[in-house]
Amino acid sequence: MWPLLGFSILATTLIFERGLFWLQLYQQQDRFILQILSLYSTQPQEAIARLRKQVNFPIARIFLAALTLEQGTPEDFRLALESAAQSEIPLLKRFNTVFDTIIGVAPLLGLLGTILGLMESFSSLRIGEGLGESATDVTAGIGTALVSTAAGLLVAISTLLFANLFLGLYRRQRAAIEAYSGRLELLYRQYYRQYLSRQGSPR
Repeated sequence: MWPLLGFSILATTLIFERGLFWLQLYQQQDRFILQILSLYSTQPQEAIARLRKQVNFPIARIFLAALTLEQGTPEDFRLALESAAQSEIPLLKRFNTVFDTIIGVAPLLGLLGTILGLMESFSSLRIGEGLGESATDVTAGIGTALVSTAAGLLVAISTLLFANLFLGLYRRQRAAIEAYSGRLELLYRQYYRQYLSRQGSPR
């Protein structure tokens, strides 16, 4: 039961941290990025300045990695977006391995506790002696031993529910990053064509 208690405390702490992370992200990020995309089409430098003030958003860091290129080609811009997006994946999937470990190990720990409890209960049963009080002790011991299995399942199930929730939010965020990056790339291509036309126009 002690390892299960430790797992439950660890899972609760990580769930709380991830919950705050995703809540803050979805409360503000989408509105902010839409403002940046609208601003970039008319005032690119102002859009970059605002992105620098909100680097706590993963997608803001992705945009900055591409927008701070020194007159890169559209292909360079796309590669910068993709590389920056890949570097943000570990943050978005943070603690997923820990959640998977808790989900897998907690039921096994509960089962192990039950087996050890049953072994201890049956070891107190002496064949040939009166079964009255001894059988009562065995029955009580079996009931107590099953508590660890129930506890292990409870920890695993609750952690699984939140882990799947965070996985869904991660997939939604990946889709949003791809969609917003595509829109920014189109805007950059327009900006780049305008830049080339200015460079090629006679002075």
